[in-house]
Amino acid sequence: MTLALSLGYPVGVVMISRVLVGVDFSEASKQALERGGGWAAKLGVPLVAMHVLQPPAPMLPEAQIALPDPAWLHTMEDHAREQLEGWIKPYASAAVIVRWGGPAEELVSEADPQSLLVVAQVGHSTLERLLFGSTAARVVRLAPCDVLVVRTEKVK
Repeated sequence: MTLALSLGYPVGVVMISRVLVGVDFSEASKQALERGGGWAAKLGVPLVAMHVLQPPAPMLPEAQIALPDPAWLHTMEDHAREQLEGWIKPYASAAVIVRWGGPAEELVSEADPQSLLVVAQVGHSTLERLLFGSTAARVVRLAPCDVLVVRTEKVK
């Protein structure tokens, strides 16, 4: 008998091997981490919290390219990792990942078909969604795995 059948899952169901949570340090992402931590505990799988730093755009004053100082970038990454490690303390054996890039794209690239990807969606207005897009919507559209979108209301 397979593990899926012994747990009552139908044949062909993908078993979740880890819960990957996108964290941007907002209150909404804290709620997503709590929900993801609950699912990881229920499923007995690892919890991984991931934060994506967006690289600063190069400045072009008078045709001179000013790239960010590598030491400053490293400091930013270390600070984000320390913050994320503080957020996962309540979750036994959770891990952290910090990457540079676009949040949706990096979360999707880290996920695999056996992941449960958890993201928060803040209640943005229609205009805000049109102007800025939605990381959660992009993740849902691009992810290779199941996605849990934790709905939260925008703080007014």
